[in-house]
Amino acid sequence: MRGTMLPALCLIVLLCLTACSVGTGASTPTPAPVPPQTSPPPIAATATPTPTPYNGPINPLSGMPTDAETAAQRPVSVMLNNLKQALPQLGQSQADIIYEVVAEGGITRMLGVFQSVEDVGMIGSIRSARSYYIELAMGHDALFIHAGGSEDAYADLGKWEVDHFDAVRGPYLGKTPESNMMWRDDDRRRENGYEHSVVATGTSILDHLPSDLRREHEEGYDAGLSFCDDGTPVGGSPASVVTVPFSNYKTGVFTYDDDRKAYRVEEYGAAYVDGDTGEQVTVTNVIVVYTRCRYTGDSLGHMDVEVVGAGDGWFACGGQGIPIHWSKSDRESPMVYTTQDGTPLSLGRGHTYVNIVPLDAAVTME
Repeated sequence: MRGTMLPALCLIVLLCLTACSVGTGASTPTPAPVPPQTSPPPIAATATPTPTPYNGPINPLSGMPTDAETAAQRPVSVMLNNLKQALPQLGQSQADIIYEVVAEGGITRMLGVFQSVEDVGMIGSIRSARSYYIELAMGHDALFIHAGGSEDAYADLGKWEVDHFDAVRGPYLGKTPESNMMWRDDDRRRENGYEHSVVATGTSILDHLPSDLRREHEEGYDAGLSFCDDGTPVGGSPASVVTVPFSNYKTGVFTYDDDRKAYRVEEYGAAYVDGDTGEQVTVTNVIVVYTRCRYTGDSLGHMDVEVVGAGDGWFACGGQGIPIHWSKSDRESPMVYTTQDGTPLSLGRGHTYVNIVPLDAAVTME
């Protein structure tokens, strides 16, 4: 019995193992479907945004952006010495407008007009006033800083009630730097001479202005100037080099620098340098004003220059020049410039150099 059951038992076991093997055997998995390859979605083109035009306050003397407080304030004008032995001048490169006018004996002086002197370093050397410089400053409603003046100028300062600050007959000259609005610089006194040594800084000017002084323009004041981003005159003649002879003593030369979009200024056969920065003065606009200049007949050779009235001139910007017309209706009005057909002249934004020369001055542009 035992012998007959064993083969049967083995057969049963074998059948069971075979069944398990079939039920649990590894099967080949079906691969997951691969999604079709597609190109990445195109990146939308982004348009370059158009710059928003500046509509804020501008410096009324340069057309450059500024804050409302600066735009509304009265500028500061400073008489600057231009004798060869007084050079270099200091701080003139930061003036928004430089006026150059004959003084006496063929020499010239400058009136630098600064809408703000807040960040200006050394300024000088500061020299004496003449009546026509005062009239130019009054046209800007400017504070007037000087060191002395002709007797006519002193009389007019009082008669015209000018807000002026004098280092000679006024209380504005200190003995040490920054001790007053102005002082005599020791190095310039030693190297340039006593009369060429009066200087100031933007800080000393602001710190020593009287507290009761009117600092802002009165309502309705108009500086009389118009500006645009590119003041290059349409239909102009070549004006890459502008040569302005004031006298046998002084000729100014303005050479256009296309990289800087400005004119480099030269005088006395060399670069016109700001001694405070060590850099050559550059300006965006060059203006020539022809007017009557005559000797007063006094023993000092003082000049009388008509800056109230009207006349002809030239304007150069961007390497091009055109004839213009200028006018100044009275001493308290600004100088106004138009094209020959009476259209208001648009200056380029930046600094302006105004050359006021005799009627027979042989100015050239090429």
